[in-house]
Amino acid sequence: MTPAEVPGQQCETALRADAERNRERIMAAARRLYATEGLGVSMASVAREAGVGKATLSRRFATREDLINAVFADRMDDYAAAIAEALADPDPWHGFTRYLESICAMQAADRGFAAVLAMSFPAAKDLEARRTESYRGFLKLIRRAKGTGHLRADFTSEDLVVLLMANAGVIAATGDDAPGTWRRLVGQMLRAFAVPGAPVPALPASPDSADLFRAMTRFGRLSEP
Repeated sequence: MTPAEVPGQQCETALRADAERNRERIMAAARRLYATEGLGVSMASVAREAGVGKATLSRRFATREDLINAVFADRMDDYAAAIAEALADPDPWHGFTRYLESICAMQAADRGFAAVLAMSFPAAKDLEARRTESYRGFLKLIRRAKGTGHLRADFTSEDLVVLLMANAGVIAATGDDAPGTWRRLVGQMLRAFAVPGAPVPALPASPDSADLFRAMTRFGRLSEP
């Protein structure tokens, strides 16, 4: 009898496979919900979306931070890759502007990730380690961009945090009503960061007034107690 034919080992293998399937279902459900509804989704909602019990969810992911850490691991890889690409650009100013546009686009593509970049999760060790790595790269990018004479001397890394928080708010507020609004925000902020006369990407068009009004109305309803 081969090891695969031993009943006990067959049962153990089946349990491991079932546990892995449940983990993947949970992560897929959380990714869908976080992307469309943000990080405010409850663990109970994730369990329902995944079709598993709360106990099963808790066995796979003991805390909300554990789940967030797992769900956004690949997004943080993309985030780290973006700063590496920016640092590799032979034109540091171009690398700087493209980096800001890229990470804000990542936020726009996933409401959950928009919040992740604008918040801190001390208990999510791996996620925070990748964020710290990218932050150090951004400090280097700032120094290089300032060296071109195009980035304002008073720009600080905290300005990036403010931009990401503002962008997350705009994305949440405009939703599907005026989805391109974030591009206008980023375009205006790049102009605020640049010294007069510095080359900047073309300014995206303003959102349509009717679309923006619908977004304001919807966001007002969501904000009601």
